[in-house]
Amino acid sequence: MSMTKEEFEKLVSRLEIYAKSHPNEYKFRVGLLAILGHIYIVAVLGILIAAIIGLILLTIYGHYLSSALIKLIFVLMIPVFIILRSLFNVLTMRLPPPNGIELQRSQVPLLFKLVDHLTSTLQCPSFNHIVLVPEFNAAVVQIPRFFLLGQDNYLLVGLPLLHALSVEQFEAVLAHEFGHLSGNHSHFHGWIYRMRHTWGLILERFAQSQQGGVGGLFFRFFNWYIPFFNAYSFVLARANEYEADKCAAQLAGPVSTASALVNVHVLGQLVDNNFWNEIYQKVNEQPEPPVTPFNQLEICLKTDREPEKIQLWLEQALKAKTDCVDTHPCLSDRLKALNFAPEEAAPLLTATPDTAAQELLGEQLTSLTEDLNQQWKTLITFQWRERYTYLQQSRNLLQELEELATTDILSVEQMWERARLTVEIKGPDAAIPVLKSLLSSNAAHANGNYLLGQILISRQNDEGIKYLKVAMNNEPQLVVNSCEIIYYYLQQQGREIEANQFLQEVRKRFRFS
Repeated sequence: MSMTKEEFEKLVSRLEIYAKSHPNEYKFRVGLLAILGHIYIVAVLGILIAAIIGLILLTIYGHYLSSALIKLIFVLMIPVFIILRSLFNVLTMRLPPPNGIELQRSQVPLLFKLVDHLTSTLQCPSFNHIVLVPEFNAAVVQIPRFFLLGQDNYLLVGLPLLHALSVEQFEAVLAHEFGHLSGNHSHFHGWIYRMRHTWGLILERFAQSQQGGVGGLFFRFFNWYIPFFNAYSFVLARANEYEADKCAAQLAGPVSTASALVNVHVLGQLVDNNFWNEIYQKVNEQPEPPVTPFNQLEICLKTDREPEKIQLWLEQALKAKTDCVDTHPCLSDRLKALNFAPEEAAPLLTATPDTAAQELLGEQLTSLTEDLNQQWKTLITFQWRERYTYLQQSRNLLQELEELATTDILSVEQMWERARLTVEIKGPDAAIPVLKSLLSSNAAHANGNYLLGQILISRQNDEGIKYLKVAMNNEPQLVVNSCEIIYYYLQQQGREIEANQFLQEVRKRFRFS
């Protein structure tokens, strides 16, 4: 049985105290726990193989056995073989490589030169593949090979991230990622970092397989073991993030590292919450997806930096607190570890004239952008067309409801349908008066309160909390989602005491429900 969020947080809090007072003992326990998964696999394999050998020997040398007993032995061997075959299939299952455009050294020599320099300096494994991806991110992905013997190393490089950062800032991002694998730092920390990732992939494999005996013998064990291991090693993983930041500062410089952190937090909001939302909103009017979204994204990062929004996103990022959800510390804590005060963050947001995309991709930038545009369009076209057809039908239905509302009183179901469709067709702001009209005559309408509360919270309006509480009181299934929305909103506002008080109240509800 996997851990609840409350159990996870309690264990992490307890281990934070223990790790400070007994650092060596804590690391020893984490190390033992890390190899427990290997021991379990080897032990079960050994038992199964021994069982097969024993049954075979019993059949060969057991001349005194009756034919009925020999048949029974063969019957017993069948499930053992099935379990072994299933385990073999899971451990040799090849996970698909990351989606994206694989880059070649001859295409982008400067990018490969930078990667070579960092891997050599940090003494970390070389990369079998460097892949250009559409996300605002850079990441190292290690895919285990046959029977977990070695792995293929992928470096994922997001084109939006390259457009947002300078070469120096991007170097800091890569140095942070490579720092997790560095041979210059704690080998133990790096090993635990890799084991957390590997066991996560193993759990995914067993979950996908769910074949016969594997589901009972292995999935249940790993479904308990891996969340527990992740919780137990969480404190070490958090320390590893600070160590990786320190590594980035040593190679790229503290200013570049700090400015990379700030830009990633703030411009990530611009890309994910603004740009892509606007792109996907075009499905309301366009039957086909845009042809050049990544060209538009490049322009957006250069020209759409509205000071008010940038300031708001920066304030939210700086107000966020370190928690047990993510091993990464919050932005303000990471800046402090680099000897930067939070008030020094704003000057670090200045746009760079020459981006990492221009410098590192060079003449290939245009063709690679076109390739990524085409790949994105191919992946999304089917869903886009389906969504467009659905929205056209919804638009017609909304028009009918709006016309009916001018001549007749809508039922509660019709009012809710009108509000829901207004959000989809005209946007959340247009739906606010429609939802308030619904709630004026049906104050306890759970879905109406939930949707209005969600919209207001996204507009940084405290009034949304009131509506979400009403939704929770009238529909237990909305409790978890409502709690998460309010909790993270208050955390973003820096109102940690209120957030925790509310979280405790929610836990009481679950405890006595």
